[in-house]
Amino acid sequence: MNHLQEPDTNPATAPSTKLVLLSGWGIDARIWQPLAPYWPADISVTAPDWPGMGKRPALAQPDSPEALAKAMEDDLPADAIWVCWSLGALQAALLSQTLSPPQGLMLLGMGHRFCHPHGVSKSELAQFHRAFLHDPVAARESFLRWQASGEPSLRDAVRQLRTLLAADSPPDVETLEAGLKLLTHADISATLTNFPGFVVTLCGAQDPLLAPEVRDGMNVQLPSAGHCPMLSQPEALADTIVHQARQMRHAISSDREPISS
Repeated sequence: MNHLQEPDTNPATAPSTKLVLLSGWGIDARIWQPLAPYWPADISVTAPDWPGMGKRPALAQPDSPEALAKAMEDDLPADAIWVCWSLGALQAALLSQTLSPPQGLMLLGMGHRFCHPHGVSKSELAQFHRAFLHDPVAARESFLRWQASGEPSLRDAVRQLRTLLAADSPPDVETLEAGLKLLTHADISATLTNFPGFVVTLCGAQDPLLAPEVRDGMNVQLPSAGHCPMLSQPEALADTIVHQARQMRHAISSDREPISS
């Protein structure tokens, strides 16, 4: 894993930077829409849906890493920076081992693993999984409120989510179940250690799904935000992503040796 220096960058002359934005469990790519007004001209953005999310057909085997890699390979170019939120961070990091790795990974709202004894424990996630198997629609609605609970206004965050997901194409249930299994078991520690590009970790300072020590270990914490800073702090999140992406591009174009932090 490479580490970034602090360069002086000029947005007017910076080379175009490609970002691929990836969503998390139970929410499709529309979660990124609030950031749309804040992308500068030198930033190129795509936000593909995962299979089984939005209007994208589900995989015949949603828990197959090989099938997921084949489905996503055209959406995840190596000359881009992958900005990955929540479950999407685990999925993208694992895909970087199968596909050509990107220039950089930005992991938002996710540590090296999801479950943590001081955050969401395995028993807590198992209880949620049982509730999901009993009633997937009600469990997903509960999860939406849960992950929005760290925003300054829960009511506003939930209202924004419901507005974004209006006329919702319900996610594929088997895809959601496969995602819950990945949240339970995936650990990307070794993947990140061996990743050949740059890795930056971000989170909301009040993210309710992360243990305090995981939040404290992030490269960047966004004030007044929880697990969904796209809803509560879209401009600050976009500015942070752009700043980190330009650092990556500057380091790559300068062919600088990375330094340890």
